[in-house]
Amino acid sequence: MTIKNVGVIGCGLMGAGIAQVCAQSGYKTVVREVSEDLLKKGLGRINGFLAKSVEKGKLSAEQKAAAMANLTGTTSLADLKNGDIIIEAAVENIDLKKELFAELDPLCPPATIFASNTSSLTITEMAAATKRGDRFVGLHFFNPVPLMKLVEVVRTIATSQQTFDTAFAFAKSLGKDPITCKDNSGFVVNLLLVPYLLDAIRAVENKVASIEDLDKGMMLGCGHPMGPLTLLDFVGIDTTYFIAEIMFKEYRDAKYAPPPLLRKMVLAGYHGKKSGKGFYDYSGEKPKVMDLGI
Repeated sequence: MTIKNVGVIGCGLMGAGIAQVCAQSGYKTVVREVSEDLLKKGLGRINGFLAKSVEKGKLSAEQKAAAMANLTGTTSLADLKNGDIIIEAAVENIDLKKELFAELDPLCPPATIFASNTSSLTITEMAAATKRGDRFVGLHFFNPVPLMKLVEVVRTIATSQQTFDTAFAFAKSLGKDPITCKDNSGFVVNLLLVPYLLDAIRAVENKVASIEDLDKGMMLGCGHPMGPLTLLDFVGIDTTYFIAEIMFKEYRDAKYAPPPLLRKMVLAGYHGKKSGKGFYDYSGEKPKVMDLGI
């Protein structure tokens, strides 16, 4: 099957990035958001990113104009019905995702492929809300989508070979470097990353070393570009807590259990860089280690 038209559900940070790379790759792209305000904000984010790329000489003005011409915004889910592939990038709520796909299923042609950008929820459960389990995959992009090369292409036990091959080739056509994953919670990256991040939090709780030295140890000892606690602040303390809860519910394995400190930080509103406070305080010119009372 040839993909020409793409639908994207959600124009937040991830959805806007996905819509952008699709439009830049020459696909006619329709992105849907729940309100005009959120849609305007998302499209503005895309325009701003492309404008900066032009300023830096990474993109020509003509390429920017072509990408924006390929992009259409809407608040109606029905406007996605002509998509050859529809990629969902809504909030991580399984009931909402199932509701969206159940509504889209009768609107779209039988050949349309459905895909979810979920990072931790089960693709099979979403597919069960439709009558196209064989045409359902996971396409997990990474933030920031225009810059990160990886896409996890997730195949369920019901996904057909043709659907998987089409989705994999589509990811490549966006300039990405896809990998194959089976439908387990966390796929490849979060399956390995989440226990590492949670262990770093446990190390803070157990006073193994200071926050700063734990980060420095992994950077200088393992060559990581940033330490686990800095990474937690960038990913989002609340996001990590939510993903860990989902994975612990799925596997019932203690390595995925959120440590008490993680929950307390979420309750206190210490969500990381986006809230100004996490393991570091971002209110000044340079981040400073937070006093977490440990």
